Amino acid sequence: MQTNQAMSIGTRVVQVCLFLASAIAIFGGSLQMYLGEPTVSARLDNIHRFMAGIYLSMGLICFWAAYTIRIQRNLVYLIALGIFIAALGRVYSISIVGLPEPPELWIGYLTPEILLPIILVIAQSKRKEIQ
Repeated sequence: MQTNQAMSIGTRVVQVCLFLASAIAIFGGSLQMYLGEPTVSARLDNIHRFMAGIYLSMGLICFWAAYTIRIQRNLVYLIALGIFIAALGRVYSISIVGLPEPPELWIGYLTPEILLPIILVIAQSKRKEIQ
């Protein structure tokens, strides 16, 4: 699918962001699917592992989009939207129940979740080689 034609900087930025999102989601989704939340009710553990499966599948979608970047258009925007909405969920949680311990870790999760979609949208809008 990929050709030897050089990619624009915008395309490469989008691709790197998607591969990064892919790695985070595949690792995080797999880990949370395995760990679950066994110290809470069966209902909450079930929901947690279900959402981990969605997180894992988002990683696979990001990987596919990065690998086939030359043909991707709106999917990149939808992925950016999904990441941004997830970040808003984290912000909402923090506003309701507070910042989990250690706070540096959770701010470390939140920062790329807010920045990555912004970078994706800007870089995708500047891409020139979409055929």
